[in-house]
Parts: sequence; C-alpha cells; structure tokens
Amino acid sequence: MKKKSSIPTPHDATFRQFLTQPEIARDFMDIHLPAELRAICDLSTLKLESGSFVEDDLRQYFSDVLYSLKTTAGDDGYVHVLIEHQSSPDRHMAFRLIRYAVAAMQRHLDAGHKKLPLVIPVLFYTGKRSPYPYSTNWLQEFDDPALAGKLYAGDFPLVDVTVISDEEIMNHRSMAALTLLQKHIRQRDLAELTDRLATILLAGWLSSPQVISLVHYILQAGESSDAQAFVRELALRVPQHEDELMTIAQQLEQKGLEKGIQQGRQEGRQEGMLEGKLQVARSMLQNGIDRSSVMQMTGLSDDDLAQIHH
Repeated sequence: MKKKSSIPTPHDATFRQFLTQPEIARDFMDIHLPAELRAICDLSTLKLESGSFVEDDLRQYFSDVLYSLKTTAGDDGYVHVLIEHQSSPDRHMAFRLIRYAVAAMQRHLDAGHKKLPLVIPVLFYTGKRSPYPYSTNWLQEFDDPALAGKLYAGDFPLVDVTVISDEEIMNHRSMAALTLLQKHIRQRDLAELTDRLATILLAGWLSSPQVISLVHYILQAGESSDAQAFVRELALRVPQHEDELMTIAQQLEQKGLEKGIQQGRQEGRQEGMLEGKLQVARSMLQNGIDRSSVMQMTGLSDDDLAQIHH
C-alpha cells in the first residue's frame, strides 16, 4: 500500500488554502452536508481547529481541515466537521477517516469537555477515476460488516466480577482462583476464602509458579492479619503445592521473627536514650536550672521529669 507523500499535491494545497477560510467552509458545508446533519450545525459558530493534533503517523494522510461548530440546540453540544481532499482514491480511506475522527474526539476531551463531539468526516474527491471506487463506510473494510457494526454500535463485553456469584466463579477453570481472589481481596479476613481456594487449587488448573504468584498477591494486597496461618492452612489442604506453600509460610515466620527482634532493639535503644536524658536532667535540676529550661534543652516532657523525683 503506497503511502500518500507527506508533501501535499498542488490539488491538496490549493483545496486547503480555500477551505481554511471560514466563509468558504460555511458554503461548503451548507451545500454538501447531508440534510439531517446540516440541520444540527450552527454554521455561524464555525471555528477552524489546528490540525497539528493528528498523530505523526496519520498526518501525512490528511489535508487537515477540521472545523468545530456548536449545535443548533444551543447547549454545549459540539460538532466537528473534518474535510478531507483526495485526488487519488485510497482503499483504506474510510478507516483513516475514523482514526482521524477519534483523534479529534480525544482532543476535545483533553480540552476539558465531558461529552464526545460528533465528528463528521467529509471526503472531497477530484481524481481521474470516476466514480470514486471504494466505500466510505469503514465497516465495509471488515470481513463481516454486519457483525462489526453490531460490535461497534453496541456495548463492549464487560466482565463485572463484583456481580458474579462465588459459585459461578468456582466453575471458571484456570481463571477461578484469580477471579475469586480479586473479587474478595479487600475483605477483612481472607481466611473465609480458604475452603473455596483450596477446592480450586486441588482441581489442578494452575502450575506451581501460578499458585506462588497468587499467594504473593494475597500477601501484598490482602487484608488478612495472619498471613502466615493462612498460607499454612492452604498448604495443609493442597498437598500438590504443599512444599512451595510451606516455604512461603516459613519465609513469613522468619520475617516476623526478624521484625520482632528489630522492634525490640529499637525499643531498647529508645529506652536507653530516655534513661540518659533523665540523668542529664537530674543533674541540671540539682544545679538549680528551672524545670521549663530543662524541658526545652532535653526535649523531655513534664511527665518524664516527674519520674526523677520518685
């Protein structure tokens, strides 16, 4: 497929020079827009939009004449009219116009609008071949235009895990464990899931690395207070993954011990520091320095100083 050169032809350049003038564009739309679409356009609000927002890989295909207009309803509705000039036919023009239209919609959202604008692509053709040989309906570029039309005009598939029952999820084969966990990961105690999870894992859909990755997910994202007990329980219920799960439980135990020791050390250090500060404060007070100065200099509180006289 030969790409259109990025240097515009004299046909394109002249067309663009004319059509970027609002009064000419107004006549163009008045004459060429289908009646139903013309009826919703308030041509007095015509404003030329710069074409530079088109992605680089698209830019070379377009003569970049894009106008925004308000709708006749007078609310905040917007219509964009995209006028493309072609002096030689292009089999994929309909799809390219869709891509350009979507880029224009994105820009409209980026400008802070909440609703998508209706972007009307209009192809102005002046080539040697007559009549224009290709469809301007992008759905005709699919093998099954009817199915594509249904897909793109309807709701896209949605898997809303929040409304699928746990019973149904249990039948989702290799997807079951992940779905169940992601559905319930935010609940306070994941231990309630142990039965279901063990049943799914026993069914043998998942490999060891997959099971390990799920357990790590539970530990990272779950609310379960006693992760170690949860993993041990799972290991007991699922013999085929017992080794890997026990290893994780032991690592958690080790981590717990280390954390405990570290905390103990820290508390000991803090206690030692307090002890030292109290000794300093005692000698300051004995040397007649007033309480508020001592508190300021040592950072001790009134309660701390109260210990000294006991």
